[in-house]
Amino acid sequence: MINNGNDLGKILKRRRLMKPLTLQELARVAGVSPSHLGRIERGERFPSVSVLRKIARPLGFSEVELFSVAGFLPYESSDTRESVTFSSTDNIDPCVASVLASEPVATQRAVIGILSILKAIGSGAAGQRDEFAGMSK
Repeated sequence: MINNGNDLGKILKRRRLMKPLTLQELARVAGVSPSHLGRIERGERFPSVSVLRKIARPLGFSEVELFSVAGFLPYESSDTRESVTFSSTDNIDPCVASVLASEPVATQRAVIGILSILKAIGSGAAGQRDEFAGMSK
């Protein structure tokens, strides 16, 4: 199932603004035209795998996370079960990792994508809170 391009565009724009990056800065770093990125953010275009790869790192996503958010999940038959290997750099709680290991890869990747978005939102809120605290001193 492919995510609605408008929803993906909103997620990408939100993440870009949280970094904070202008559209032109992201375009320059990723090597994608600003007008194309603008159309993606507005939901007028759906990004190709190539574009997703180029913007993943500057936006703070791993490729797997961004592909999950975009809906590019591999086909998985009901009798085929793989497991995503979690490394210590994934910053996933060991309890969560053990529960996820029993789920299909598509579910694992979707959960990892959701967790990364929540983490980014939390980091953005913490940064704003720290900035506000610095202003009140």
